[in-house]
Amino acid sequence: MRKAGVLSILVLLAVAVIADAQQAKKIPRIGFLSASRPQPQHEAFRQGLRELGYVEGQNIVIEWGFAEGNLDRVSHHAVELVRLTVDVIVTGGPSATRAAKEATSTIPIVMAFDNDPVGNGFVAGLARPSGNITGLSTLAPEISGKQLELLTEIVPKLSRVAIMGTSTQPGNAQALRETELAAGSLGVKLQYLDVLGPKDIETAFRAAGKGRAAAVLMLVPPRVASSKRKEIAELAVKNRLPAIYPFPEFVEDGGLMSYGVSFTDLFRRAATYVDKILKGAKPTDLPVEQPKKFEFIINLKAAKQIGLTIPPNVLARADRVIK
Repeated sequence: MRKAGVLSILVLLAVAVIADAQQAKKIPRIGFLSASRPQPQHEAFRQGLRELGYVEGQNIVIEWGFAEGNLDRVSHHAVELVRLTVDVIVTGGPSATRAAKEATSTIPIVMAFDNDPVGNGFVAGLARPSGNITGLSTLAPEISGKQLELLTEIVPKLSRVAIMGTSTQPGNAQALRETELAAGSLGVKLQYLDVLGPKDIETAFRAAGKGRAAAVLMLVPPRVASSKRKEIAELAVKNRLPAIYPFPEFVEDGGLMSYGVSFTDLFRRAATYVDKILKGAKPTDLPVEQPKKFEFIINLKAAKQIGLTIPPNVLARADRVIK
C-alpha cells in the first residue's frame, strides 16, 4: 500500500509537470478580422509582429478572417474567432470592429484603424477607452483642409471645388467643417454633393459639371467607393476634373492624387498593442492613438490625361510618383 501511495504521488507530480510544460508552451492565438479581402497593409501588421519578435507559425498563430466585402460574413468570422478563444482580435476597420464588439465583451479587441472610435460607440474616450476595445484612430479632420490646399496648388486660379462626401459616415460633418474653414482662407467656393451609395457617384460627377466645379475633393468612404475606384478615375478624366482622394488605392487605379493617413503605418502600430496585451496590459490601460504618418501620392499619367501640369515644387513633396 505504501508503494502504491508513492506511485500515485509520482504520477500526480508527472501530470502536474506535463501540464505546466504544456502551459509554458502555449502559443498565443491572434484573430484578425476584416470586411475586405487581403490588402497590402495586412502584411504591415505581420511585419510589425516580426519586429517585436513574433513569427507566425512559430511563437504566434494568426487566425485570418476576411469577409471579401460580404458584411454577413464579417459577423460569422467574428463569432468563429470567439469560438476559437483567441487571445486578442485585431480589426481592420469599423465594420469588423462592430462585429467583434457584438461577438464578445471579454476578448481584447485592437482596432487597426477607425475614423471616429468615440462617435461609433467603440470607446468612451481616446485617453481612457473603457471596455475591451482600444487601438488606432484615423481621426485627423484637418486632412481635408490640406487636400483642398493641394488642389489650389495644382489648379491655377481655382475658385470652385465639388466635395463628394457621405453624410451617414461618422466624421463626415467634422471633415466638411474643416474644409469650409480652409476654403474661406483660400478663397474657394464649395459645392457639397452627398454620395450615399455607389449608384450616386456618376450623378455626383454630372452635378459637379453643372455646378462649374474645377476640381473634386473626394471624402466618400471605402465602403461606398472602393468597388468603383476605376470608374471614378474614368469619370474624373471624362469630365476633366482634377480630383484628390484620401486613399492611395484610388491613385493606383487611375486617380490623380491622394493625401491621407498612412494605413500601412497604422497596421504596423497595431502590432504593438497586441504585444502589450499579450504581456498583460488591459485595453482600458492603452489609450487610442491618432495617426502620425501621412502619405502624398501623384499619378502623372492621370495628370496628362486631363491636360494638367503638376508644379515641380508639388512633385518634390510627393512620397510617391506614379508615371
